Formats: sequence, C-alpha cells, structure tokens
Amino acid sequence: QVQLAESGGGSMQAGGSLRLSCAASTNFSMYINHCMAWFHQAPGQEREWVASISIGGGMTYYPASVKGRFTIVQDHAKNTLYLQMNSLKLEDTGTYYCAALGPMASGRCASERRGYMSWGQGTQVTVSS
Repeated sequence: QVQLAESGGGSMQAGGSLRLSCAASTNFSMYINHCMAWFHQAPGQEREWVASISIGGGMTYYPASVKGRFTIVQDHAKNTLYLQMNSLKLEDTGTYYCAALGPMASGRCASERRGYMSWGQGTQVTVSS
C-alpha cells in the first residue's frame, strides 16, 4: 500500500483556479508501470474520475467534462501528484481524492474507481458563484 495525503483544497469563486497536491509515501519510480489519478465526489453523488497519468510515460487522460480546464502533473523528485484546476465551475464542488497503484491495462490508465488500490482521505473544494 501507498500512503497518500491530499492538500490544497479550499473555497474559490467560479472561474477561479486551485491546485491540489497529493504527497505519496513511496518513490514513484517503483511503480513505473502504474498510474495515478484524481477522482471527484460531489455531495450525494458517486465518486467519478477526473484525471489520470501514467507514472512511467507521463501520458495523461481526462474525461470531456474537465478536459482543457484540469491538468494532472507528477513530480518524481517530490513524489507528489498535482491537479491544476482552472475555470472552476459550481459543479466542481466536492471532495477530491488522489488514487495510486493503478496497473496500466492495454497501455492505458484506468478511469474506474476499482482500477486503483490506494486512496487518500480527500480534500474539499467549494466553488461559489
């Protein structure tokens, strides 16, 4: 298991930006054939995927709902994953979770929750009008 600790959540007006961080307890280089991801859970809703990245190749994946607004970045020197969120919308409100230990399948990162084995505790983001 990998311990993950998210930070950077907070309150922001619609149209603003936030950067979330996820510090991992292990060296990224140990999992070059795996992926890491961010998921979003709105109040009363299921946890949904918003971004993933392959640790070895740095390939990034996004759903249409956030593509062009969110950017997932990894820093191997700091063993930290980031999620840069721009042009925030009201529907971006919720808890954001960092996920790790997602094996690549068919050369891609998973977009399903079951594709990842380690999870952080989440960080809250509130977007207001």
